[in-house]
Amino acid sequence: MTGESVSQSRLLVIGPSWVGDMVMAQALFSALKTKFPDSAIDVLAPAWSGPLLGRMPQISATISMPVGHGKLGLLARWRLAQTLRARGYRRAVVLPNSFKSALIPFFAGIPVRTGWRGEMRFGLLNDIRLLDKKRYPLMVQRFVALAYADHAALPDVTPRPQLTTDHGRLPELYSRLGLQGDKPVLALCPGAEFGPSKRWPARHFAAVAQEYIRRGWQVWLLGSGNDRLVADQVIASLPAASQSAASNLAGRTELVDVVDLLAVAGAVVSNDSGLMHIAAALQRPLVAVYGSSSPAFTPPLGDNVAVVSIPVDCGPCFQRECPQGHLKCLNDLTPQRVLDALATRSAAATSAVVSVVNQRPLL
Repeated sequence: MTGESVSQSRLLVIGPSWVGDMVMAQALFSALKTKFPDSAIDVLAPAWSGPLLGRMPQISATISMPVGHGKLGLLARWRLAQTLRARGYRRAVVLPNSFKSALIPFFAGIPVRTGWRGEMRFGLLNDIRLLDKKRYPLMVQRFVALAYADHAALPDVTPRPQLTTDHGRLPELYSRLGLQGDKPVLALCPGAEFGPSKRWPARHFAAVAQEYIRRGWQVWLLGSGNDRLVADQVIASLPAASQSAASNLAGRTELVDVVDLLAVAGAVVSNDSGLMHIAAALQRPLVAVYGSSSPAFTPPLGDNVAVVSIPVDCGPCFQRECPQGHLKCLNDLTPQRVLDALATRSAAATSAVVSVVNQRPLL
């Protein structure tokens, strides 16, 4: 971005469309707030992201994108841009790489419009950057770089996402979902919106769950409605005597509920998914399981995280479904690998759970 000073002005960020990307975008919001402390930061993004953005203290306002993901909707974009024009934004940062994502800042006449070149957006963006993937190998680095002048050095320490939580909501959540507060919690996130090639087998999740149930923990399975079937499969894979210790919450919670529930988990096991990034931003003890994807681009950004994967000749393939049909990268990644990774975090996990359990009412 250019070096002009900004005081008591508004910045507009065009946010990404995926949960994990939005969590990582908080690193950019932090960088912008540090550079322009007197500026308000607004985010234009899909409506689902509003409650999540509400847990990011850097954000002043959220604006719902009136057009569905992948749709052009020129008239709707133009109409929203005329509304935004009156807010007097001095600059915009466009995170998605699509042509259409740069239209609203252009239609709104925002003076400085920053983003990576993407889909040949000359004219729509007037502070356009050519990405050097070797210089910025991580997505979070590519986000943060847009807070600074082109080719400027990034801070030695990249800001990490850190979501706020509301423990006051726990009694209502526990009551509504039928949860107990007297046992430590292992949270499992067995889904992945991208596709099956990111999903560790249900039987492997169940093996980890069974070991923690044996130790006296309870298990919460979290995700969207699309993950309810795989969460049911995890519970069905448990011995009958253990199934009552597991709660399938997939599809029964809003995203903001998941944030507050993950915040009290003593340990989390997740596929490479949006919930993985949320757990990392909440600084939970986390084991992230990678199959077809790679942590070399979008790793979980937390201080108490272990990434587990196994090398395979065909990976990482970054495909939604295994091209070979064997899903070796996940089928052969044993539950013991995850249990061993969790063990390195057991002391921190136990102390965190005891602290939270002692502070909240037991229902």
